[in-house]
Amino acid sequence: MIIAVDFDGTIVEHKYPAIGKEKIFAFETLKALQKKGHLLILWTIRTGKELDEAVAYCKKNGVEFYAVNRTHPEEEINENISRKVNADLFIDDRNVGGFMGWGEIWQWINSDATDQEKTRYQEQYMKAKRRTFCGFLQAIFCGK
Repeated sequence: MIIAVDFDGTIVEHKYPAIGKEKIFAFETLKALQKKGHLLILWTIRTGKELDEAVAYCKKNGVEFYAVNRTHPEEEINENISRKVNADLFIDDRNVGGFMGWGEIWQWINSDATDQEKTRYQEQYMKAKRRTFCGFLQAIFCGK
C-alpha cells in the first residue's frame, strides 16, 4: 500500500512550528510498515525550513519517506495548486474520530500478521508505554 502520514499531531505531538515530542511507538510502527513493503509518504502542511526539519527528524529516527508532500519523488511541486497526494491510506490526527494511536494502526493494517509478530509488537508497544508513563511520574513526583 501507499500510505500518506501526517507529521504534526500524528508522528509527533502538535507543537508547530516547533517539533513536538514523538508519539508513542510512531517510528517503530512506521519502520515495521516499511519492512512489510508499504511505501510511506510524508504528507504535511510544513514547507521550507520547517519541512526540512521534520524530514531530518524522521531520518534521524530511522524513517526515510518514499516521497514528501507529493505522490512520487520525481513529481514537481507547484505551490499554487493543492498538494493532495494519491494514497491508499491516510494516517492523520484530524481523521474523523481522531488519532487512534500507533499500536491500533499497526494492528489494523497488519490484521494478517502472524501471532508471533503481533505478540512481539505488543511487547515493544507496552515497553514504550511504560517508559513514557514512568517518565511522566518522575516529572510529577521527582520534579524532573
